[in-house]
Amino acid sequence: MPSGRPLTPTDGLIGWTPLPDVVGRDEEATVGAAPDPARGAAPAPHRRRSGFRLRDWRMGTKLATVLVIPSLAFLVLAGIQTRGLVGQTTTLSAFAEQVGIGRQISTAVDRLQHERDRTAGELAALRRAGTGADRDAAVAALKPLQEATDRAMAELRAAAAPLADADAAWRVSYSEALEAYDQVVNIRAAVAPAVLSSDTVLSNYHRSIAALLSLLAEPSPGSGRQELTEAVLRYVQLSRVKELSSRIRAELYAAARSGRYEADDQVTLSDLRAQQLTALGAFRVAATADQIRRYDRTSVDPAFVAATRLEERTLPGGDAKPVLLDATQWWAASEQRQELFRQLESEIVADAVRQADDASARQLRDTLLVAGGIATVLLVAVLISLLVGRSVARAMRQLRGQALRIAQVDLPLTLQRLRTVDRPIGAIDVPPSVIDSQDEIGELAEAFVAVHRSAVDVAVEQAMMRRNVNAMFVNLARRSQVLVERQLELLDELEREESDPEQLENLFKLDHLAARMRRNDESLLVLAGTESTRRWNRPVGLGAVLLAASAEIEQYQRVRHENRTDLHVVGHAVGDLVHLFAELLENATAFSRPDTAVRVVVEPDGRGALVQIVDEGLGMSPSALAEANAVLAEPPAADVSASERMGLFVVSHLSARHGVRVRLSASREGLVARVRIPVELLAEAPAPEVVQATPARLARGTSQPALTGPVAASGALAAATAELRVAGWRPAPGRPAALPVSPLTGRPLGDGTDAGAAAPVPAAAPVTVPRPRPGRAEDVLTPDAGAAGGGWFSRQGPAAQAPGVTPVPAATPVTGGTNERGLPVRVPMAQLASAAPADRPAVRHEPDPEAVGGMLSRLYSGVRRAEAEETTEMYLPRDEGGRRQ
Repeated sequence: MPSGRPLTPTDGLIGWTPLPDVVGRDEEATVGAAPDPARGAAPAPHRRRSGFRLRDWRMGTKLATVLVIPSLAFLVLAGIQTRGLVGQTTTLSAFAEQVGIGRQISTAVDRLQHERDRTAGELAALRRAGTGADRDAAVAALKPLQEATDRAMAELRAAAAPLADADAAWRVSYSEALEAYDQVVNIRAAVAPAVLSSDTVLSNYHRSIAALLSLLAEPSPGSGRQELTEAVLRYVQLSRVKELSSRIRAELYAAARSGRYEADDQVTLSDLRAQQLTALGAFRVAATADQIRRYDRTSVDPAFVAATRLEERTLPGGDAKPVLLDATQWWAASEQRQELFRQLESEIVADAVRQADDASARQLRDTLLVAGGIATVLLVAVLISLLVGRSVARAMRQLRGQALRIAQVDLPLTLQRLRTVDRPIGAIDVPPSVIDSQDEIGELAEAFVAVHRSAVDVAVEQAMMRRNVNAMFVNLARRSQVLVERQLELLDELEREESDPEQLENLFKLDHLAARMRRNDESLLVLAGTESTRRWNRPVGLGAVLLAASAEIEQYQRVRHENRTDLHVVGHAVGDLVHLFAELLENATAFSRPDTAVRVVVEPDGRGALVQIVDEGLGMSPSALAEANAVLAEPPAADVSASERMGLFVVSHLSARHGVRVRLSASREGLVARVRIPVELLAEAPAPEVVQATPARLARGTSQPALTGPVAASGALAAATAELRVAGWRPAPGRPAALPVSPLTGRPLGDGTDAGAAAPVPAAAPVTVPRPRPGRAEDVLTPDAGAAGGGWFSRQGPAAQAPGVTPVPAATPVTGGTNERGLPVRVPMAQLASAAPADRPAVRHEPDPEAVGGMLSRLYSGVRRAEAEETTEMYLPRDEGGRRQ
């Protein structure tokens, strides 16, 4: 045991130590050491995607952001502009409605003026001579005028109903006008009794008319609409001119009906005339040229001139007093003049209404055009952005899909195809890019295709190199096999000629080492992906297969067979199963104490078979056991680790080749390897006429009866090895220490004396003892020379046939698969009938019996001394390079 290194459970398998990267990860996880520089820098850990990092956003999100943010900014600016236009449109629409209601307002003012002027005259008449008849006449005269005023106000209310949601200023003015008119309605009852003064009654009329005129001037088009403001100012000023003219008429009519002027009438008339001239000047300033011409035409109308002349007569001049006009004449003339004012007022109001409607319609049209233009521009921009973004996103998706398909499908399939080294490599086509654009994305797709093509070229080169390396492995293994076979032939010759027991024992050891070298050559063939040349075309008993596997290992004496079945294995799988079981048995014997036995238990498993190889060795750690089972479940590719872990690699690939399931598990003491053989690898027992007999090689050197088949051979081995001596073994007291004979070698497996016996061996009479020979796998599986059919590959080649006799062909031809054309591939020498050559008479000199007895006595004495020594060291077998495991 090497010093300074404790023996761990992971040393329980030949070369089945944990993988280097797994060991490295375990060490780093426990010790915290830095990554091994020989293995390269450790890859950076995958960073979690964050939605707050711009570089972590998906391409669709970035494109949507590029599209949405400018669109939102455009929508905000367009919304502000549209809102302003909509506000102006709403203002102008309300302005047009308010101006349009000016017709009803001017009509109501005209009717109210007519009623007020007539009421002023009737009040003056009633105060001069207020009889009952006069009161009735006054009521009768005022009744139609009051009804006309009420109808005009009702029309005004109906027209103003849609303007309930107008601006607050207009609603306040409208409310004041209605309240003032309600006062007029209430004051009408005081006209006939004439209980109130004329100023009190007429002041209510003045206040109602002023409120209506204020409502008429309330419409406002907003800032920047000077022409509309002037349009409103025109008809408002003309309405004031008409109102002042109506008040002058009322003053003169009241004086005419009373027959005199009051003391302040002239002052009031002078003030009214001054206000009328001011309002007329303001109208002429605000009115258009056409409106001024129309006013001038109205002012020269005969009726207008007649009323004006009558009014001029009432003006005081010099020492003359104002003239009292005839009430009837003045009323008729002034009424015609007021009607002319009314017509001109209606025309001016109509002009303002038409101008307001045109402005509102024009503003609405502009607003709709702007809003439509904004929507059109936005829609076009969004469509173009969507088309461009969709094109970029589709190209990116196609590029991503192509990259993922290359990384996850195409390249792995290509590598899997190139890993198949049993046929030549054909042309590998790299699909072109799925993107045919000439932009950066197209160039990136071409770069991916170039990378894919380069990866395929490198993989092809590596596959060619791997095929060349495998071919070298196969050639070297074949050459080594030839040399080993020649070595075994030479050992056979030396064993037949050797008579010295010590030298013969050394030759036996060399024989086993050569058999192990042959198995290593076959492992190289497995490593290269090639099948072994040793084939068997007839069913062989499972017990014989296990015996052959035991014969392939060095410490075969420690193997105990417990075969509880009579199963046979198909011929084409015999060689690989012998190799598989030999690797498992080699591992079990090498990593367990020499004084322990390795049990091989065969049990039926449904329609298949279960073989358990149980040792009492060091075992394995749970992590190493899990790793080994993973490798057994899925065979790895051939690499450097395969050569370091040859046994595990060979078992994994051989089990995968035939569908055999191998699993390792820990037992109470040591390790258990469970091998499940499927029903496809099992066959019926051969016919009785071809029952295998004990090979001549085993028959020579032993006096035991010949075995009658694989099961018999297995039973013979179990019986012969039931009491095998191992280090530290002592027979039970009173039991004879019989020397068992191995059916594999035909020689004693230990000395026949007890450890405490010291009596010398008495000299025996000269007796010819048949020479034992070492057992091999082909000795167990080779049929009798007289059996028909082919067998295991033999170094001696096919037996010579009698002239004119054709050997019986095998029932199932052995082939090596099919070629490219679908034809079976012939296996050289697989169909030849193998028969052991006839024993040639050995020409040798019989040794001196006394000399042989002396050598055996010295040998047995040395064995007893070795067994009597107490040792504290644990024996560890050496590997192929001579190092201890």
